[in-house]
Amino acid sequence: MAKQSISIGTSANDGTGDPLRTAFNKINSNFDELYGADNNLTTLDSNLDVSTHSITTGVTNGNITVTPNGTGSINLGAVKFNGTTISSDDSTQITIAENIQTTGALVVAAAGTIGGALAANTSLSIAGDGATVTGIKDEDNMASNSAVKLATQQSIKAYADTKAALTGTTNNTITTVTGANAVQGEANLTFNGSTLAVAGAATVSTTLGVTGAATLSGGATVNGLLTAGSLTTNEITSNGSNADLTINPSGIGNLVLGSITLEMDAVGTKIVSNDSSAVTFGEGVNVLGAVNSASADISGALNIGGDATGVNQTLTGSLTTGTLNVGDLNILADGTISTDTNGDVVIDPAGTGAIVLTGPITATGTQTTTGQLNVDNLRLDGNTLSAQTGGITLSAATGQNVTVSGTGVKLTAAEANFTLMEATTVRTDKLEIDTSNGDLSINTQGTGTVDFNTPTQTTVGSAGSATAIPAQPTGYMKIKIGGTLRVIPFYDQA
Repeated sequence: MAKQSISIGTSANDGTGDPLRTAFNKINSNFDELYGADNNLTTLDSNLDVSTHSITTGVTNGNITVTPNGTGSINLGAVKFNGTTISSDDSTQITIAENIQTTGALVVAAAGTIGGALAANTSLSIAGDGATVTGIKDEDNMASNSAVKLATQQSIKAYADTKAALTGTTNNTITTVTGANAVQGEANLTFNGSTLAVAGAATVSTTLGVTGAATLSGGATVNGLLTAGSLTTNEITSNGSNADLTINPSGIGNLVLGSITLEMDAVGTKIVSNDSSAVTFGEGVNVLGAVNSASADISGALNIGGDATGVNQTLTGSLTTGTLNVGDLNILADGTISTDTNGDVVIDPAGTGAIVLTGPITATGTQTTTGQLNVDNLRLDGNTLSAQTGGITLSAATGQNVTVSGTGVKLTAAEANFTLMEATTVRTDKLEIDTSNGDLSINTQGTGTVDFNTPTQTTVGSAGSATAIPAQPTGYMKIKIGGTLRVIPFYDQA
């Protein structure tokens, strides 16, 4: 679509220009020409298009030229192009993936890593070393002598194997080697069916395999692998100051030291006896890790975890010891558990665990229980003594009393049943019999009487201030006196 121009008239507000709606329709159409369906700018001019993340030219086989002003650079992300130089805009490394092909010289000014194939048509030069490589040659016998060609790994190995081949008597057997450094080189040395005797100091830089008998009477150094069916020696010393000495059985094999075997599996390492006899640890055994044992008899001192390590220990069997000291805790052979000066003994089960004590318990001194104390069905919690099931019985010895002491102490109960209650003073608002139709008996001892300590009055009867007993009482109250039923007349209060 061609560009649509908006008519603005010949002068301001002369009425000859396009109406607003027509003008804005032209504006929208012009913008539609610039923006595609995906709202991206597509046409920069008649020859350059931008669409779907691509910049293309409308001219067949036409070039796209981006030219900065003056000494400006072209920045694409963190990569900067300035003239013929490609550099990083934020000092990070620039990575050029896959194969690189150039018809001219490829110069890497600083340290660079080429992860793909590097192909040089003529030669490869490294500035500063003065060496040029023109090719890589595969030549097993190394017959030629070139200062500009490299040898392949196959050529180097074949040449080394040829030069290191051992010659001697039958089956490449060397009977005796004498002198310092008599056996050295890059070959794997194997001596079959004979004796290898090295009288002086020998050095083997890689693998030494001996299937027969070998006697190394001098200082033999094997820097690689030493393979032997059996090894007889009085001392094995690690090579180097403070170097570890490692003995690794193959596969699931164990390490056997005399009558003791170190059994190693996925669970861990066990020390067992080969002849079922006891394994004895001498004085002062220090164990920095966990101790797992079915049964352990330790006659000397056992220090577990050191002074400050404090690692967890597991003892699955029995531990027999004269005295066991764990920090401030002391466990004696006579069953005594004590602590150092003023130290507490704290038994703290995890989670919902409980402290279970079976058999008689004898406690001497003051006992303090914080929280709830349960004795069978009896519960003591705070200031409350309650029963979970059944009643509570306080039983003193024959002829003895259950005493509740304290000033102003009250026994409070919704209902209390007594077969016999002896009290110096009983204070109550109501005294009644608990049995239906039963008598309420008030018995005195000896010549004692029932003393009703209640206010009295000098008048009687319902007439007001009469001093004589009325002819007819209000009613009669039944009462037993000396076991005989009597009636006592009563009158209304004056």
